[in-house]
Amino acid sequence: MENVVAIKPKLGFVGMGWIGKSRLKAIQAQSDCDIFSAIDPDTSAFEELKEENPGIQTHSSLQEMLLSDVDGIVIASPSALHAKQCIKALNSGKAVFCQKPLGRNKQETQAVVEAAQANNLLLKVDFSYRYTAAVQQLKKVLESGELGHIYGANLVFHNAYGPDKEWYVNPDLSGGGCLMDLGIHLVDLLFWLFDDPTFNNHQSQYFYKGKPDFNPKKNVEDYATAQFVMDDETAIQLSCSWFLPAGKDAIIEAAFYGENGGISFKNINGSFYDFTTERYFGTKTETLVSPPDNWEGKAAVKWSEELCEGKTFDEEAFNYVKVAQEIETLYQSKIS
Repeated sequence: MENVVAIKPKLGFVGMGWIGKSRLKAIQAQSDCDIFSAIDPDTSAFEELKEENPGIQTHSSLQEMLLSDVDGIVIASPSALHAKQCIKALNSGKAVFCQKPLGRNKQETQAVVEAAQANNLLLKVDFSYRYTAAVQQLKKVLESGELGHIYGANLVFHNAYGPDKEWYVNPDLSGGGCLMDLGIHLVDLLFWLFDDPTFNNHQSQYFYKGKPDFNPKKNVEDYATAQFVMDDETAIQLSCSWFLPAGKDAIIEAAFYGENGGISFKNINGSFYDFTTERYFGTKTETLVSPPDNWEGKAAVKWSEELCEGKTFDEEAFNYVKVAQEIETLYQSKIS
């Protein structure tokens, strides 16, 4: 009997900034997929890429890439391009892994998910914090029920640096400010950690350079805070920011408080990469997870592994639409 040789899926990469390069390297190191082609407006990005991947093809446009025999597309372009590029790729028969946000609003996000469903193709978004060991452990504890009724949660993502690209602060191109950029990770965690939660009683406030009275059609918020209720019984507090004088590079935390104690996922010493899980018993703390943890790029690797396994449309993609809807609701709930 002849041995059957598995054909490696070929991947194309759209956008060769640091995120695109990071995801390429993670897939290359941990997946059986073939790093096949790439496009980027800055052709100088190809020089280093070709040195490390001598056989890689470079294309001048997404259309040219889609006409090749690539099987999946990794999209790491500016947010305004995500939905259009995703839909074009999906309608061309290519699976998609995309940076967040999938769309700048619910309408764009839903259109992408509908295209994936119609073409029965694998679609994943780079909600990377799900794949940290710290969040994985947090999920296990929450699902065990040992905390009892969860009555409160505090979700925080402060980035002391903020974005360095102009499109981030253009509302037409980004769809929003720090809530869209950072808070979306926190909202995604709520949907991923809990079973199809519902949210109501939203109240939120937004600031631009310390002022609440800014024109959202011209500027995006750099500080956001919100309160809402999950499943009519859990009080949620969420805050996120760019350029906050936090005294450290970043503050990232998702903490949950229940009848029988609490648990949190948080970064260590301002790091963007090192996280811990702590279990709280009154005034006592037990560390459940601590670094090191090679989590960066795992979401992309997981997508590529599923593509290698021949997996098609995953109904979990409907949660992307729910996340987008919740982000819209938070923006619409601004306290006047």
